[in-house]
Amino acid sequence: MPSVHGTFVSEKINKIRWRPDQFNNSHFFITGSVDNDDNNIKLWDFYESQEDDDIYPLLVSSFPYCGDVTEAKFLNADYFVSSSTSGSAHLMKIVTSTEHVILENEIIWQNIHLFKNGDNSPCTALALYENDIATVGEDGCINLLTAQSKHVVRKIDDADSCSIHRVIFIKHNEILTSNLRGQMKIWDLRSNNKVPNITFMLSGDQVTPTCLAYHPTQRHLIIAGDDLGALTTWDLRQNTYPVNVLNAHDGVISEIQFHPDHPDQLFSCSTAGELWHWSTKIKNITIGLENIDTNVWLAPDNVKNKLEVFTLMPTLGKPINTLDLNRNKVICGCDNEAVYLINNVTLY
Repeated sequence: MPSVHGTFVSEKINKIRWRPDQFNNSHFFITGSVDNDDNNIKLWDFYESQEDDDIYPLLVSSFPYCGDVTEAKFLNADYFVSSSTSGSAHLMKIVTSTEHVILENEIIWQNIHLFKNGDNSPCTALALYENDIATVGEDGCINLLTAQSKHVVRKIDDADSCSIHRVIFIKHNEILTSNLRGQMKIWDLRSNNKVPNITFMLSGDQVTPTCLAYHPTQRHLIIAGDDLGALTTWDLRQNTYPVNVLNAHDGVISEIQFHPDHPDQLFSCSTAGELWHWSTKIKNITIGLENIDTNVWLAPDNVKNKLEVFTLMPTLGKPINTLDLNRNKVICGCDNEAVYLINNVTLY
């Protein structure tokens, strides 16, 4: 059975990420804070006590951060990229020596998001594809960076007339962005044009996408969570009309992630304090000698009847802002100034 271990860390956590390792079994993770006078990114190690079977995080290193941490994603075990409301992005390094482990700033892409009047614009999100980085912001701009250079590779000014909230890579040369008004845009990065290839809406109403995810093995399958608590699925091979819309959480969906090793499993969290595990009831089927992968997220009708939803811990009274997965462990960060580790999650 899953076990829940909560630890008070004295600050709101906006982003939390496991540190990857060779065996995908890391016990290190990072957190990014929000709403502090002086924010930070911290590296932690989960310590498992042999005496009382309790598990709690041990602070390894802390790095002061200008602005709220809006995103953090690992490139590999030693490097990760983060963004902030100060309009900057950072390439951070975990430096390990015989004496200590510390966080260092390798590259600062300073003030790459600015409003027309010169004020800093929050960098709202970033996406990675190998060493390539895309950032978006409230200024409606897109920046293309690389972890191998301090310079901005390309800037798409006025990519949007309003705040861009989320971005993901579909391919190495394609990104998908979503804005405050619910518009989804696909950009061909090979083109010199500053206009998207395709524009479509999340739904008929003005609903704001709050998170985006692609399927680990079928990258054309895109799921968006929104501010009304719904999950919307597209198959970008077919058209830009949603395959299905699933009413899910009671609050805004903060983050969604497919399990990288079990792509039929989805995890989601919300501002209503919910942390859910979605599992498909229909697995692979065999027709003749051929094994067919049936993806229920692409089912146009009654998708809810093909899914089982498990609550991973009791609903909190505060928003859960972020989650991350590592084998059978789920970690989340919350507005109640605590982090939670859910151990031994059953992957159905």
